[in-house]
Amino acid sequence: MSALSLPTPRLPTPRRRTAALLAMAVGAFGIGTGEFVIMGLLPNVADNLHVSIPAAGHLISAYALGVVVGAPTLIAASTRMTRKSLLIALMVAFAVGNVLSAMASNYDWLLVARFVSGLPHGAFFGVASVVAGGLVEPARRTRAMSTMFAGLTIANIVGVPLSTMLGQHVGWRPVFVVVGVIGVLAAAAVWIAVPAKYVSTEPLHLRSELKALGRRTVWLACATAMIGGASLFATYSYITPMVTHITGYAQSSVTPLLVLVGIGMTVGNLVGARLVDRALMPSLYAFLALDAVIAAVFMLALHNKIATAVTLMLFAATTFALVPALQTRIIEGAGDAPNIASGANQAAFNIANALGAWLGGIVIAAGFGYNAPNLVASGLAIAGLLIAIVSGRERPVTPEPVEREVREEVTVG
Repeated sequence: MSALSLPTPRLPTPRRRTAALLAMAVGAFGIGTGEFVIMGLLPNVADNLHVSIPAAGHLISAYALGVVVGAPTLIAASTRMTRKSLLIALMVAFAVGNVLSAMASNYDWLLVARFVSGLPHGAFFGVASVVAGGLVEPARRTRAMSTMFAGLTIANIVGVPLSTMLGQHVGWRPVFVVVGVIGVLAAAAVWIAVPAKYVSTEPLHLRSELKALGRRTVWLACATAMIGGASLFATYSYITPMVTHITGYAQSSVTPLLVLVGIGMTVGNLVGARLVDRALMPSLYAFLALDAVIAAVFMLALHNKIATAVTLMLFAATTFALVPALQTRIIEGAGDAPNIASGANQAAFNIANALGAWLGGIVIAAGFGYNAPNLVASGLAIAGLLIAIVSGRERPVTPEPVEREVREEVTVG
């Protein structure tokens, strides 16, 4: 039996499976909008709260820190909950955090609210990945996970640009209220559409989960996500001042550029999943190598509007192709206890978010200009590639999973 296979007696019909994946994708859409919209509104928030752009960049890091803290701890603390119930609770918590962000009276309180908003993020994606993988046959599990993650990337095509436009016209606070509403709708969608009888209702075994988290393959995959994934965020966190100050785009052009970023993320996620099913580690190496090259090229491309748009979309595509690759790698390495390990991978990606934003802010604050984060991005991608090569020499620990009884839960769906 594959280490990715979950002990379910049978699979749902294609219609039920699609509905369940789309319900979880709605949650991913809300989370993606809430996470990335701050980047498009960074100058607006900085001006409204009377702080510098690098200081406003710490709001990105605060959210990411919440993900890092919340991903393993919330999963570990909810061992008595079913996966479906946990997904619903996490989306409700996400909604509350975003409403608190809208109500923040000053910069310090907004920092706290962004941290709270980030707490459910990694736990949701970690558990949803396991649930999505359990709804399909083993050969299609990476693609099922990528379908759920597509909500995150589509958020960057629709949610983030529209929210950025809304924020530029009516202020950033209403944007977070809208994100909170999406969180509530996602909780309702999961309650209705995720078929509980196909999702394991047995509580998590914390000791097994923590043992899996300590495996070398898992940690190397997390390190690759943390360092290699920081490449995009070193650039993307400061994309608005970058394209307006260097390329000469008007503020109104930021929204179309964010749409291109979202298209790149979506294409990278879906194409990456198919390549991963064929050749996991070679695909991972290729994505990181391309990241390093594209980030370096972007330093020159920023001086041309068309080149900026094309390069930015390619950069987003190659970086988000890493998501299904590393998620698959880490679940393989975790064996029959993938929940906390899967959440830890999401934590690693958000350390990447915080690390990239922090390093990009350092070089800007040091006076090297808005182009300098791209050089940082290229170096991070190279470092991530080196870690991935070391990881590729490790064979995943894939013990035979223990067959567990799957009890049907009497609930809607």
